[in-house]
Amino acid sequence: MANTGLTTTATAPLGEARTQDAFATIKKCVTLFGVVGVIVLGVVAVTTFAGQEASAFMWIRGVILVAVAPLIHRMTVRASQGSYKDFARVRTLSATLPIAIVAVDLIPGLCPAWYAVLQGLSAPALGGVALITRGSSLRAAFPARK
Repeated sequence: MANTGLTTTATAPLGEARTQDAFATIKKCVTLFGVVGVIVLGVVAVTTFAGQEASAFMWIRGVILVAVAPLIHRMTVRASQGSYKDFARVRTLSATLPIAIVAVDLIPGLCPAWYAVLQGLSAPALGGVALITRGSSLRAAFPARK
């Protein structure tokens, strides 16, 4: 493996089929998260142009969640190359973001129900990532640090 500046601490070979299949699934889930975010932002734009009011919160949150998807995807790629730091970040973000998305959606009056539902549809994709990053193949590739 060429020295790419990544800290490789994996004990199981990252080239193992199970491990790379897990990372491929994670990449698909993160892509799905991003696609749902783009759809939400598109719906906000269409409703705004149709004359309905969209709050600054809806625009800002929509843009942030769309912007986060490529960052998580890049972290996933780096993790698949052996970066424990990026693996830990993906693992943490995939566990906390769905909770944060749903929790904010439950705040009364913050956003319309249709917006909360659409944003909530992105949470299961990251929830899947959280489950996969805690699976046996990735736990073996990235053992817990003490």
